[in-house]
Amino acid sequence: QVQLVESGGGLVQAGGSLRLSCAASGRTFRSYAMGWFRQAPGKEREFVAAISWSGRSTTYADSVKGRFTISRDNGKNTVYLQLNSLKPEDTAVYYCAAADDILPIAPSAYDYWGRGTLVTVSS
Repeated sequence: QVQLVESGGGLVQAGGSLRLSCAASGRTFRSYAMGWFRQAPGKEREFVAAISWSGRSTTYADSVKGRFTISRDNGKNTVYLQLNSLKPEDTAVYYCAAADDILPIAPSAYDYWGRGTLVTVSS
């Protein structure tokens, strides 16, 4: 069992940065790949980034590649998403999730979800 709690969202101006954190409970954290998704008003939930259980493999959506960085610290049971060069279109609720797979991008592959943290980017 894994429970996830996101934090770090807020209101920033375009071009600014934020670091999101996702704290995981339990001793099974190292067994899961971790992903970040987001859902903007009027849109479906979309994949943002994922990281393997070891932290050595990552993948990103084209819309954020080069601007966002996913990382994890298994000793702290925490996964991070560094958001740089933020754009108004990045405004969304950001969710972290845990998957019993290698490096999935499909929401259906994820077994556990946090409740999200809101990121708002002003123009």
